[in-house]
Amino acid sequence: MILTPLTALPFAAPALAAEPAMTPLADPVRLALVVLVAGLVLCLAITAWFHRAMRNRWRERMRAMEHALRHARLANAQADVFMASEPQALVSWPTPDGEPMVESDGQFTALNTPPGRILAFGSWLGPADAQAMDQALARLRDTGAPLSLTLRAGDRFISAEGRIVAGAPSLRLREITGERDARARLEDQLAATESELGAVRDMLDEIPQPVWVRDRDERLVWANAAYVRAVEATDVAAVTRDALELLDQTSRAEARRQRAQGAPWQARIPAVIAGDRRIMEIVETPGVSGSAGIATDVSELARLRDDFARQTEAHARTLDQLPTGVAIFDASRKLIFHNAAYRLLWTLDQDWLESGPSDGDILERLRVWRRLPEEADFREWKARILASYTAVESHEHWWHLPDGRTIRVVINPNPQGGVTYLYDDVSERFQLESRYNGLLGVQGETLDTLREGVAVFGPDGRLRLSNPAFASLWRIPREVVSSEPHIDEVVSRARRTAGDDASWMMLRDAVVGLEDRAGGTCRMEGRADADSVLVVDCRIAPLPDGSTLITFTNVSDSVRMERALTERNEALLKASQLRDDFVHHVSYELRSPLTNIIGFVEMLGNGMIGPLNDRQREYADHILRSSTALNAIIDDILDLATIDNGELELTREPVDVRATIAAATRGVEDRLAEAAITLHVEAPSATPGFVADGKRLRQVLFNLLSNAISFSDRNRNIWLKVREDGDAIRFDVMDEGHGIPAEVLDKVFERFESHAPDARRRGVGLGLSMVRAFVELHGGRVEISSRPGVGTQVSCFFPARAPESQGAASQGPASQGPANQAPAGQAPASARPALETPHGARPSAPAPAGDAPPAPAPATGETLAKLSPD
Repeated sequence: MILTPLTALPFAAPALAAEPAMTPLADPVRLALVVLVAGLVLCLAITAWFHRAMRNRWRERMRAMEHALRHARLANAQADVFMASEPQALVSWPTPDGEPMVESDGQFTALNTPPGRILAFGSWLGPADAQAMDQALARLRDTGAPLSLTLRAGDRFISAEGRIVAGAPSLRLREITGERDARARLEDQLAATESELGAVRDMLDEIPQPVWVRDRDERLVWANAAYVRAVEATDVAAVTRDALELLDQTSRAEARRQRAQGAPWQARIPAVIAGDRRIMEIVETPGVSGSAGIATDVSELARLRDDFARQTEAHARTLDQLPTGVAIFDASRKLIFHNAAYRLLWTLDQDWLESGPSDGDILERLRVWRRLPEEADFREWKARILASYTAVESHEHWWHLPDGRTIRVVINPNPQGGVTYLYDDVSERFQLESRYNGLLGVQGETLDTLREGVAVFGPDGRLRLSNPAFASLWRIPREVVSSEPHIDEVVSRARRTAGDDASWMMLRDAVVGLEDRAGGTCRMEGRADADSVLVVDCRIAPLPDGSTLITFTNVSDSVRMERALTERNEALLKASQLRDDFVHHVSYELRSPLTNIIGFVEMLGNGMIGPLNDRQREYADHILRSSTALNAIIDDILDLATIDNGELELTREPVDVRATIAAATRGVEDRLAEAAITLHVEAPSATPGFVADGKRLRQVLFNLLSNAISFSDRNRNIWLKVREDGDAIRFDVMDEGHGIPAEVLDKVFERFESHAPDARRRGVGLGLSMVRAFVELHGGRVEISSRPGVGTQVSCFFPARAPESQGAASQGPASQGPANQAPAGQAPASARPALETPHGARPSAPAPAGDAPPAPAPATGETLAKLSPD
């Protein structure tokens, strides 16, 4: 812009010339005009200056822009060269919400990705890389965070770099080639290796076996969690820092020597694991950068091996105890085990068997010794036996040997190869089976011949076995029996013969009842025909196999006989009771008049009423002796009756044996003298006393001596001996009489039984019965032996000690015979008068055998002298 001075303006000159000169303050209008003009001039000057300056500035800018354009064109050319140097693509976003601009040289699309789908990373990248790229790109656009990633597209590697360029986010994708590609691949392999190594370490941390890694200098560089727990460390760092070793120094030295030779070291050694001593299987393997080791706890395996060895040994001992021969061959057909039964069965040498002979060698040897079945083609037979090695299932053979034995052979293939032979000698089994079949036949014949009906019902209630007597008894047809009828059908048919419903229901419940089966008996009655009654006894017996055995016995005849005998026995009991009542009544009724007779006769004999002549005195003596004997008989009858009623009581007290014998012998002195019989008494002075009823003992000895005198001829001998016999005191009375026949010997102790050969010696038959009764009341026994023409010996055994349960006295039971005696209680004997009052009368004739003694006469010195001190 050009500024022109105000003086140069044409309109200003006349004005200025016409006006007179005045001062600036004289004319305000002029002054304002001057100011205005001056302002306009100044504004024009400033505008011109500003125009000139701006023009110069734009010239400089045009020159800079031309220079920049030249540089941009050069950079563009360089960028084209750069873009063409390698496959790559540029993506930029000029505006935040605008579409991206993608520039590619055309080679980058060799990834089979159109330029428009470069940002669809999931179409040409893996899922992980695509997700990482999306997240990094989002951060670049949102926050401007730069990104730098290495991506894998198939078998190629892509470098992705992004940053803000000129305020706009830009992304550069280029394919890595050459050394960078090799490096990327190595980095990828390293990452994969590290991942795998991490997975391996994680896995090793989870296993229970301690694992460790050493470097070339034998230092621990890594260990798993099990190793850390084994050495009781806190972590792996503590293990490597403190060099906590699991193995001892000796084991590590041995492992070092093995690794130095390039071989792995393996050993089973004891080690302390978490404070517990265990057996560990150690394996250390050398590597390029060191070595690695693992320890496996085999304590349980060692224990199992020991248990297996012990169990195998126990099984071997058990098999040695079996009667079955066992032989085990391996896959090569060699004998690896045999038991004692196998060796004894074939009589083979132990040393030879332990050498492991083959199966074929054993068969050949047994064939030579003729211990195998006689076969026409032995080779073919042997091939059949050895074919079991290739078989799948076991085979059974029966060998009939030339020596008569039968062997059952079972050949069982083993899963690991080889076979196991089992040899059973079944010869005895065949014999037993034959015998069993024979016994079954005998049993069947026996059942068929039994008169009792036999029926066996199975668990299902059907008749399994029966004999003809069963069908005949219940009138069941044979065809029905053979069809195995049910118990209900049998009951319905048998009820027609015996309609005892309760018994039949019991039998049915015993066969098919659900409750516990138990045996039992019952009796059924029915009608065999119109005139006779049928009575059947049934017995039920459960069998072990669940069957039930029922037997039916026809006891009709026995029942009729039993009823007849019962009626007769009742009649006999009544008669016996009447007899006993009669005996008691008559005995007591006779005692009073007999006592009066004895008293009056004694008064007559003593002369209290008046003197008697000799003949009258003789008659009085006869009356006295007869009355005394009759009184003694009545006393014996009462004693027996008292014993039968259980009322006889013994008065037990210490007994002087010699004094008792002397008292008993005094009662028979007159009869000994009259019959000229010599009595020999052998009672040693050392004979001990014992506790008994002295009165009854004297009665026993008196009756035995009286019986011996009655059955002895004149001028004979009688012996009375006493001695200890174990826990008893034994009294023996022996005579030289006529003896007792064998057919009579068992009856001499019965009441009222007298078997004297003539009427002179015959008595009422109560003497020996009383002897037996009194001895058994004491808890003893009586024995008798006799030979006709030689003599008789009666032995009485008294217990040396009174039974503790009886105390001082015992009571006999009520019975009909002397053999049935029992202890009696203790009470005063008041049932009858005592037999101890001596009478001076002498009998005119010998007393009957076995009768009670007459009143004894005073003992003489001659008789007492016969008591031998020996």
